[in-house]
Amino acid sequence: MLKLAVFVIAVIAAALGIAWLAEAPGTLTVNWLGYRIDTSVLAAGLGLGAFALLVIFLWSLARYLISRPSVVAELVRKKRERRGLEALTHGLVAVGSGDKAEARKFASQAHKLLPNEPLTALLEAQAAQLQGDRSAARRIFEQMADAPETEMLGLRGLFLEARRENENEAARQFAERAMRRKPDLGWAVNALFELQCRVSDWAGALRTLDVAQRQRQIGKDVADRRRAVLLTAQAMDSEETDLNRARQLALEAHKLAPDLVPAAEIAGRVMASQGDATRAARVIAKTWELNPHPDLAMAYAHTRPGDGPRERLKRVKFLQQWSPDPLEGAVAVATAAVEARDWDEARDVLQPYLDDRPPARVCTLMARIEGGQTGDQGRVREWLARAVRAPRDPAWTADGYVSDQWAPVSPITGELDAFQWKAPVELVTNGDDPLVIEDADIAREEVVNPEHVADEVVENPESDEVEKEIFSQPRAPDDPGPEGTFAEAEAERDRKYPAPSN
Repeated sequence: MLKLAVFVIAVIAAALGIAWLAEAPGTLTVNWLGYRIDTSVLAAGLGLGAFALLVIFLWSLARYLISRPSVVAELVRKKRERRGLEALTHGLVAVGSGDKAEARKFASQAHKLLPNEPLTALLEAQAAQLQGDRSAARRIFEQMADAPETEMLGLRGLFLEARRENENEAARQFAERAMRRKPDLGWAVNALFELQCRVSDWAGALRTLDVAQRQRQIGKDVADRRRAVLLTAQAMDSEETDLNRARQLALEAHKLAPDLVPAAEIAGRVMASQGDATRAARVIAKTWELNPHPDLAMAYAHTRPGDGPRERLKRVKFLQQWSPDPLEGAVAVATAAVEARDWDEARDVLQPYLDDRPPARVCTLMARIEGGQTGDQGRVREWLARAVRAPRDPAWTADGYVSDQWAPVSPITGELDAFQWKAPVELVTNGDDPLVIEDADIAREEVVNPEHVADEVVENPESDEVEKEIFSQPRAPDDPGPEGTFAEAEAERDRKYPAPSN
């Protein structure tokens, strides 16, 4: 609107000027090179305007003719770029659909039309991979990794090629280089962390985990759990060489993940060996309340090295009160009772679980009880036969692999914290298959020979009175005990029943 107003004003001004010149006639004389020109002022003005228009026209024409080659070149470049982009598009589609011939053809066209385009190098590398030419693909990715604008893309390609060739060390170096250059690159951080865990580089994995947490690639809960598992792995490695370091690492892991069974077990076992029985018991009990496990019951029973089988039984019965899983607590008490040759106690605590299909470990314990208490081999064979057909007991399981011991990573996939305490998947068998129990001779020998089921029984009358006083109080299932909390009850127990001096 403003431009229109300016144009109208300019036209009106020009018309007024011409009208003024026409109303004020005059003559204009020009003497130049022996020529004399007499004309009116109006004609001179119109002639001067025509001359200016002619000069402008000639200048525009010359400018157009001079710039025409660059314009033509720009048109050619745009056409070439358009054709190159079409070749890239068709080439990527061919790669995605697995068309080797089309992928190679369009990669060649894109290279001719757009040789400096990063996507052209990517298409060439993918076409080479599709053709099975790994060396060519690696060479292209190396060239990309040397260029600043395509370095990350090249490193990614080199990493994937190394993984395909099972060159884990090379893959680790590529991922580490990518993480150094760009710490917020998720694939590099995750890949480096996985490879470090695979080779048990716990210290390196902890550093990479710190980077991932700083870059907010994982949440605090996940980071704390992973750090606890890594610290537990370090504690396992240090337990045989440096007990103090193993204790420190296990306690730090226990603080981060109180329900992590191996961390509590290692911390409790090391502290018990160092004479710190009270703290060992509390660490184990805290994890037991969250995640009861047979290893925790065993470690808790042996927190006082001087205790005999009956003392260990009393400690396990004390621990049972805080078990969220009644079966796990009953099995722990029964196992301790069998070791103490308290057959009636073991039988009574397992009685609620003997109907229908008791778990295999309950059947095995009953076989040991029958062998140790009655010596009835018929009953022993019956319970062993039921154990063979019983539901499988929980075990450390990761990716279908069953292990007797916990490990930080899965031996199948290398994933961190993959092991879970659960019943393995049962095999489907024919119900009419004959029951084979000939291989149970060793187990049968254990349950019928008292030497194999109990250590030497050491009585401690004073301790018995203390345990009677502590455990004689009736408790409801949700009642933590007469002292209110486990820690308070344990403190009262330690006061009445101090650990033997070392």
